[in-house]
Amino acid sequence: MVELKQEPQKLTAFLSGELDHHHAKEIRETIDFAVREQYPPVVVLDFRQVSFMDSSGIGLIMGRSRLMEEYGGTLEIHNPPPHIRKVLRISGADRLAVIRNSVKKERPKPAPKKPEIPLLDDTPETEQTEKGTEPEHEYAQ
Repeated sequence: MVELKQEPQKLTAFLSGELDHHHAKEIRETIDFAVREQYPPVVVLDFRQVSFMDSSGIGLIMGRSRLMEEYGGTLEIHNPPPHIRKVLRISGADRLAVIRNSVKKERPKPAPKKPEIPLLDDTPETEQTEKGTEPEHEYAQ
């Protein structure tokens, strides 16, 4: 459903499950209460764990956008799955809020090492033993 995280300049609402008419009212009330208590300059709706959204989800976004305008803040939508991003674009919700995907900064991978190729010597490798350096065996006496 919804889990809130308050940071110094931002309130993030982590949404999960289905965002439909059965759940939208509770989510809306939870977010609105936190906004009216804290007056954050930015409210983020994180859609990473949302599996389904109908028009109630669009209404949730529209209402939070209006609420943030009243307080002089902004609304952002983070990490919508592709099917929800499409609904946001078609409905025009992308004009009400900034839509972002989290980008993990990866360390650059080191360049692969070139395999070391041994230098070939022109002389063939043959075992050459000097006289008198062969090991002595007990039976060779």
